[in-house]
Amino acid sequence: MIDKNWEPEFTKRLEAAYDEMKWLYAELYHNDMKAFDYFCEMLHEYYAARSATLKKWDAKRSKDPDWYKANDMLGMQMYVNCFAGNLKGVEKQLDYIKECGVNYLHMMPLMEVTEGKSDGGYAVADFRKVDPSLGTIKDLSRLAGKCHKKGISVCLDFVMNHTSEDHEWAKRARAGEKEYQDRYFFFDDWTIPDEYEKTVPQVFPTTAPGNFTWCEEAGKVVMTQFYPYQWDLNFKNPVVFNDMTANMLFMCNCGVDIIRLDAVPYIWKELGTNCRNLPQVHTLVRIMHMAADIVCPGTLLLGEVVMEPSKLAPYFGTVEKPECQMLYNATTMCTMWSTVATRDVRLLKHQMDTVFNLPKEFIFLNYIRCHDDIGWGLDFDFLAKFGIEQVAHKKYINDYLKGAYWGSNSRGELYNDDPRLGDARLCGTTASLCGIEAAEYEKSEWKEEQAIRLDLMLHAFLFTQTGLPILYSGDEIGQLNDYTYHDDPLKADDSRYIHRGNLNWEDVAKRHDTTTRQGKIFEGIQKLLAIHRKYHLFDCSADAWTIETWNDHILGIGRYKDGEKLIALFNFSEHDQTAWINEEEDYIDLMTGEKRAAKAVGVPAYDFAWLYYNYSGQV
Repeated sequence: MIDKNWEPEFTKRLEAAYDEMKWLYAELYHNDMKAFDYFCEMLHEYYAARSATLKKWDAKRSKDPDWYKANDMLGMQMYVNCFAGNLKGVEKQLDYIKECGVNYLHMMPLMEVTEGKSDGGYAVADFRKVDPSLGTIKDLSRLAGKCHKKGISVCLDFVMNHTSEDHEWAKRARAGEKEYQDRYFFFDDWTIPDEYEKTVPQVFPTTAPGNFTWCEEAGKVVMTQFYPYQWDLNFKNPVVFNDMTANMLFMCNCGVDIIRLDAVPYIWKELGTNCRNLPQVHTLVRIMHMAADIVCPGTLLLGEVVMEPSKLAPYFGTVEKPECQMLYNATTMCTMWSTVATRDVRLLKHQMDTVFNLPKEFIFLNYIRCHDDIGWGLDFDFLAKFGIEQVAHKKYINDYLKGAYWGSNSRGELYNDDPRLGDARLCGTTASLCGIEAAEYEKSEWKEEQAIRLDLMLHAFLFTQTGLPILYSGDEIGQLNDYTYHDDPLKADDSRYIHRGNLNWEDVAKRHDTTTRQGKIFEGIQKLLAIHRKYHLFDCSADAWTIETWNDHILGIGRYKDGEKLIALFNFSEHDQTAWINEEEDYIDLMTGEKRAAKAVGVPAYDFAWLYYNYSGQV
């Protein structure tokens, strides 16, 4: 339905997408045109409610649709309460965020949750209300406006697979209202849930086993793939899709520029499947993409899809029919930490070959650490060629990174340890996993120097990848593990809180004192960022490839754009190593500014080299 009284700009956008959107919607929801007409009316409602200021922001973004692909981008991910207490606190620290060089701010889930049943903010009780401990919707809109004035884009999580059991829909479902039970997956007994269990993997087999929970008040079984207090939404019901899209657009109208689609592969369920990555998921995301283009063009969809990059491609859609503009590069992150433990770069080189062979239109968010655990989704088929067995390898890297292996200075903790399967994930801050915590505890200056060098080498690797680099708040000053979560009964069972500690502002104050750990890391990252922004070969459109270094401890990466060439070398060993390359050009070391031959390049332990050559002779 297109109303002749709707605004010309809105009508133009709607007409451009109408036929495809109607066809996809009708196919998914069995020609329910009443629901589709409501969907179109809802889009107009949110377009009309969008502020004039945000519409100007839309126009600016629309003129530069590739703004997020440039080499000047740097993101920061944070928990609002850990960073500055609440949204007003974040607003007061925008100058610090800007000083860090950040122009993409990702605030972790901040909508209302129930204390003790929040899953770090991912069990949303109200999609239209900021958690009172963090502020109000007005605070969010005000902060977004302040960010925009400073050239900072705002990213927020949209938890679309489930709601909290305390959401209004869930409360009414528990009370027996069929309309609201139909928004979830309710069953009268365990017959059908037991059939699902035969094919659906468990997300948290040790902390939250099973995919269903008995709801005593309703006298029925409800699907809960993540935690018992997170009820999976039934996107087969068009009312759910319409209302959840409206919730997303509400966030956009608060000034949110990037919508992080949390757990998006899970949102469509079919009996007899693993309920992951089903074709209908892509239909839903494609329609959401068009909805954003109609109401708030310039808004980006960021998919949280934890799969190896070669299997992520469907979530980008196509150039003509895009879905997500950006996806996380989780596999490179976990492969990098595996390489820290093994000091063998062959798997990482193989991983980077895969990434670099993907189309340049595929934009990844790259990161060293984030709010979540490190899950070992490695390419074990590749490792098997070297006689490496999955369970034994996972045990080794976990032992190494938690400091249980001889010679390791890493300090991490296991998450969701499953001794039965010999499987576990890992948690810890970048600095603690690099050995800084152990070095400071031992008061060993040489160990700390080496650990800081490893920390900065990993950040250099981050900046050398193609995509948008993201810092996790606290990493810019080398924040250490926070063990106080063990004393909090609401957090003690979740080791992810070890790297979710409050930002230490006394440590932040040391960021310009290069005699301190905080200063060395902060200034080191700032130098890397300045170089990254100066040279266009770090742009997403640059050519990138791996280089054979003839040394399994050194990863080599090449980049080229418009006559500029970079050779990047990363030594993952605790010993000095040599990259046995033999390049003819006269290179400049970007870190020192000095001339340096790219022949048999010596790279100190846990260090790196950025060697630059410009065919025009300019530096």
